[in-house]
Amino acid sequence: MMKAMIFNIQKFSLHDGPGIRTTVFFKGCPLACLWCHNPESQNERQDLLYDREKCVMCGMCAKVCPQDAITAVGDSMVTDLTKCDFCGRCVIYCIPGAREIAGKTYTVPEVLDQVLRDRTFYEESGGGVTLSGGEPLLHIDFAEELLRSLKEEGIHTAVDTSGAVPFEYLQRAAKYTDLFLYDLKLIAEEKHLEFTGGSNQEIRENLRKLTEIHDTIYLRIPIIEGVNAEDIFIEETLDLIAGLKIEEVHLLPYHSIAKHKYKKLGREYDDGAMQVPPSATMERFRKMFTEQGYKVKEGV
Repeated sequence: MMKAMIFNIQKFSLHDGPGIRTTVFFKGCPLACLWCHNPESQNERQDLLYDREKCVMCGMCAKVCPQDAITAVGDSMVTDLTKCDFCGRCVIYCIPGAREIAGKTYTVPEVLDQVLRDRTFYEESGGGVTLSGGEPLLHIDFAEELLRSLKEEGIHTAVDTSGAVPFEYLQRAAKYTDLFLYDLKLIAEEKHLEFTGGSNQEIRENLRKLTEIHDTIYLRIPIIEGVNAEDIFIEETLDLIAGLKIEEVHLLPYHSIAKHKYKKLGREYDDGAMQVPPSATMERFRKMFTEQGYKVKEGV
């Protein structure tokens, strides 16, 4: 039976498509954006998150670890991930809740069991289920089957994608997807490589191709001072999407809300170059799109 690694099934989501939704977050992503809000999604494997601020150094995690993977080092309980098999005992016995595992394998029926429990909320609000990540279409066989099953149940479906996948994957998903939330970070190839770790040539081409086979696409653009909060980026984006069927443009101002996640993963969060864009900048960008006839929303 098909399985996929999922790190969260978030209920009552209001920002991943219309209405009240359940968002299924898949692990694994072809990009590594500097500002990523879900760094635990980047690896396809499980991750262990450790919150030093909650830890009381009781040592119980080390005592119950069957792999002897945890030791006290200074004021932290350090896990040797080469030994850890993610059995979860340290999480269960951590009374302060300083430890958690990101990632669990699910089958399609198991995900359906979770998301269909809120069918009433979808029906009353015009909501549904959104596949996100990471990049959900890296798990294309699983994603296609899940989307197909949801459509058979009459559930509105959305896919939040980076577009950095083979176009065939988008084609397969499109058959059962009501709405695509398509992320576009940068146009210039060098800057895209610098800030996301990957090329955007496939992303740009896939967007064009997707608009030829699908009618409902929301373009989602993070706006980050120090990265892309420049008029030239908006002008380049307008040139790219001229003539394409883009139903809405969503401008997402940068925030560092996920900074604590990097710390729990033992990773540095290099936010020196990134700042929240001024409200005047956001308003100017909004006008640049609306003047070209696009429906624009901010922060959704």
